[in-house]
Amino acid sequence: MRDPDVIVIGAGAAGMMCAIEAGRRGRRVLVLEHNREPGEKIRISGGGRCNFTNLGVAANRFISGNPKFALSALKRFDQHDFIAMVDAHGIAWHEKTLGQLFCDGSSRQIIDMLTGELREAGVEMRTAIEVESVERIKDRFVVSTSEGVFMAEALVVAAGGKSIPKMGASGFGYRIAQQFGLKLRETRPGLVPLTFEPGFRELTADLSGVGIDVSISGGGVRFREAMLFTHRGLSGPAVLQISNHWREGEEIIIDLMPDGDPLEALKSARKDNPRQQLATALSGVLPKRLAQHFAEGEARRIGEIGDKDLIRVGASLREWRVKPTGSEGYRTAEVTLGGVDTDGLNAKTLQAKAVPGLYFIGEVVDVTGWLGGYNFQWAWSSGWAAGQVA
Repeated sequence: MRDPDVIVIGAGAAGMMCAIEAGRRGRRVLVLEHNREPGEKIRISGGGRCNFTNLGVAANRFISGNPKFALSALKRFDQHDFIAMVDAHGIAWHEKTLGQLFCDGSSRQIIDMLTGELREAGVEMRTAIEVESVERIKDRFVVSTSEGVFMAEALVVAAGGKSIPKMGASGFGYRIAQQFGLKLRETRPGLVPLTFEPGFRELTADLSGVGIDVSISGGGVRFREAMLFTHRGLSGPAVLQISNHWREGEEIIIDLMPDGDPLEALKSARKDNPRQQLATALSGVLPKRLAQHFAEGEARRIGEIGDKDLIRVGASLREWRVKPTGSEGYRTAEVTLGGVDTDGLNAKTLQAKAVPGLYFIGEVVDVTGWLGGYNFQWAWSSGWAAGQVA
């Protein structure tokens, strides 16, 4: 390809969608990807089945310094548009909990769909190529790479965030933004397991692999999903969700019986079998090791425990307050919170307001969705929006 019209840095979900749309408009598009294969995050997502979108996509399920910023792109190319694309390629899918959509087969089907669309749109993609620097000379972007220099009138940065560095994630996209005068909002790991002090880890290690349905709250929000105990602390969908809102030094509150009344369960156990220990009674509604934790220090049989103390135990199950010491960091984080400040971008086109021809899409932007396909939908929507004009 002679010098393209558009260079896209990053062949992830957002970058490929943008390149497809720009190519369909007749633009000469070159995609540069440092990994050997495109769509690596797509490949590993959803346990290898790709949770490619969510039926409940709405602006209030995205975190950003400007919560309304994502609205334009999400409305113009929504979850139903992407589902139609998946259907057109004959990819079978199913709905799991909370509107999450997964491929029946491998996530490779989504990658193959996108790369096939790239070929049909006449897009050139180069993988295993390193972008070394970016400059703007007059009205052209000059991109120096490990395979030479390319120039284009439009540059789309779809380089992702810092999450999962073993796949090559870095802050490269943020550096380009700063180079061209765009502001960044603080970045931190998102959708990530939380860690705890050694004493609490002993409890979670004993319960490692056990999952329970909980209601979890913190940072002014609440989620109702499954929680998983691990050797390092707490994980599972509920904890990943709350990690986006938790800040260092804060507690999170866990309701271990969101569908039941622990006080009534304890009173019933006291009536039916007053000679049993409290831990035994609690093991009827909690994993045994967790029941022992909440009964610790109580030597009386349940028939000897008065209502006041049962109320206290019941309340502790509804409001289990724990204080994480941190998270597992970018190593296991599914996304990066923060990023390129949306104040510097056009919400309709994702173009930098002060730099014509420069676009930022996907995870590199300060827009982060909930767990469950929301971040992929932001990638499809923001990539589509930029592809209409780049």
